[in-house]
Amino acid sequence: MLLAIDIGNTNITVGVFEGTRLEATWRLATDSNRLPDEYGIFLNNLLPMKGISSSKITKACICCVVPPLLPVFEELCKTYFNINPLVIGSGTKTGIRILYDNPHDVGADRIVDAAAALKLYGGPIIVVDFGTGTVFDAVEKNGDYLGGAIAPGIYISAEALVSKSSILRGIELIAPPKAIGRNTIHAMQSGLILGCASMVEGMVSRFMKELGNEVTVIATGGLAAKMNQVTEIFDFVNPNLTLIGLQHIYELNAKT
Repeated sequence: MLLAIDIGNTNITVGVFEGTRLEATWRLATDSNRLPDEYGIFLNNLLPMKGISSSKITKACICCVVPPLLPVFEELCKTYFNINPLVIGSGTKTGIRILYDNPHDVGADRIVDAAAALKLYGGPIIVVDFGTGTVFDAVEKNGDYLGGAIAPGIYISAEALVSKSSILRGIELIAPPKAIGRNTIHAMQSGLILGCASMVEGMVSRFMKELGNEVTVIATGGLAAKMNQVTEIFDFVNPNLTLIGLQHIYELNAKT
């Protein structure tokens, strides 16, 4: 079984695959101060809850955008599973050709998302990832990664709004009844949720004009399903896109 680990700025998403089938997933809070043993205990306690024995984990693949945590999870894999994990980085076969001005500037998770989306849905594609940031990626039909856009994520925007205001308070991030909020909570929900949806619709429209083709639009990330309720811009919603990409890339590299 394959252990797939996506280390993001806010959450760490973990999945276990049997072949290409995703058997289980978990989300942990990202904490750069935690040690390998701490994360190892978490995983060893979580696996049996889904009926998975740690002895069945024989391979691992990691993508990481939090550099201090990469050695932590590499050590975890070696200590707890006796595995040297595949780490997505320069030289990893992904099936994606990066046309960014500096390819090393592209986050590993963005390339993993692009590889998964291209495999599952074909190209050209636009991937919108609702995470710490709201990230847009554009990939041509032939697998060329063109680039994208990065905007503040909804949680970051909400935190900034509350922390910089004397009277605004934290709210539940759900869609309001109407765009015109009749109270402060609904007004904030409108600005944050519906405002993000309108931004996404506008950015996707701009991307489509530049791509010049009929494009498939995919949403992923923790808030993807919620955002899909307030816009019709997405063709597919796949919250496990990054994990699927890690499994796909592992198999690509295992064959070489």
